[in-house]
Amino acid sequence: MNGGDEVAAAPVGPPQPLEWKFSQVFGERTAGEEVQEVDIISAIEFDKTGDHLATGDRGGRVVLFERTDTKDHGGYRRDLERMDCPISRHPEFRYKTEFQSHEPEVQEKKVKKISDMNVDPSKAVGNGSVASSSNSNGTKSYLANGGWPEKSYGYPSNDFTFPPGGIPSLHLPVVVTSNETSLVARCRRVYAHAHDYHINSISNNSDGETFISADDLRINLWNLEISNQSFNIVDVKPTNMEDLTEVITSAEFHPNHCNMLAYSSSRGSIRLIDLRQSALCDSHAKLFEEQEAPGSRSFFTEIIASISDVKFAKDGRHILSRDYMTLKLWDINMDSGPVATFQVQEYLRPKLCDLYENDSIFDKFECCLSGDGLRVATGSYSNLFRVFGCAPGSAEATTLEASKNPMRRQVQTPSRPSRSLSSITRVVRRGTESPGVDANGNSFDFTTKLLHLAWHPTENSIACAAANSLYMYYA
Repeated sequence: MNGGDEVAAAPVGPPQPLEWKFSQVFGERTAGEEVQEVDIISAIEFDKTGDHLATGDRGGRVVLFERTDTKDHGGYRRDLERMDCPISRHPEFRYKTEFQSHEPEVQEKKVKKISDMNVDPSKAVGNGSVASSSNSNGTKSYLANGGWPEKSYGYPSNDFTFPPGGIPSLHLPVVVTSNETSLVARCRRVYAHAHDYHINSISNNSDGETFISADDLRINLWNLEISNQSFNIVDVKPTNMEDLTEVITSAEFHPNHCNMLAYSSSRGSIRLIDLRQSALCDSHAKLFEEQEAPGSRSFFTEIIASISDVKFAKDGRHILSRDYMTLKLWDINMDSGPVATFQVQEYLRPKLCDLYENDSIFDKFECCLSGDGLRVATGSYSNLFRVFGCAPGSAEATTLEASKNPMRRQVQTPSRPSRSLSSITRVVRRGTESPGVDANGNSFDFTTKLLHLAWHPTENSIACAAANSLYMYYA
């Protein structure tokens, strides 16, 4: 080929920052509306196809949402995705069904009582209330709508009689119609009495047959078809509980290798274990932890180092972890330190004393990665969530508020040379904000926090929870 026929290759650089837009909200609160504790969302997850989204709340209820825009257009949208064509429509979900997964330990129940009678008030005896008539045999009572007055133990009272002339204004339903079909969930299997502490993680294995459940001290391996027994594969409980130095905070199976899983601890470490080594995985295959800088230790060092969430990237090569201040991206082939660190809320460091006093320092923020592995996301206070680019050379750091009209501000980050993730041997810090304000320059609100979020497996779409509201965004 002649030199004149050669075409110069276009320079390859980091992807452009995404422009995030509001998509949908479910359960949006009105101004000043009080949120019940049982209604606060505690978990969000997409299925592998991205066509279904599930949320769980503190009351033990699971709500399932179904995607509708792909159904409306058949395979047309997926064809466009395969051809990398722009899609004008944003993803749309609708409520599908819900079920009660478990009973919470503490629960408030609302008691319903009759507040209105199905009678004509002008003809009702006693104006719709319990009426009494006296005779020589004693007092008998009756209800104007013909109901049974009940004693405290719930059975109909024998002291009942109809009013003279009956109840002409009593109405009964004549025709009952239903035009909607609602799905009803049926419990297939219950895995009970396996943990002494709160379960913090459940993760399905890629073999499609097993899953793990983890609490503060143990990780158990289950078979999906066997509910009456499990295998304890990790146990960090010491003989004397006074010797306890760390607890398990999160655990997840490797997305491709069914014999590998990772779990994090309250001391800021991540352990990669191989189920082929032994039945009880007391020893780890690899340990990932960052060494403290000399002279940086304080009373809060161990508290803020606690990892609240770990997630494998889709390729299985990288692990994302979230501690109180930062997101860290780890290469499983390099245990000397994270390949990148993203400052999420460094501006809170001067407020650690206040955060400790009001227990906010123990809040557990989750994290997630995009399906292509180019971006990571996590939440913060004031219902903010942050998206960072992790491709070589990327300086993307976007902050938005979970609302129908999200505030948006690009955080200025220092420029740095382009490197591949596998070759970085020291921490790269980016996205640092000024102390005393949030990333949007507003006063900070510790009472509102965005703890839970999930990234669509194949598209740039994020679902996040602010109290009892589910917000969805796309780019």
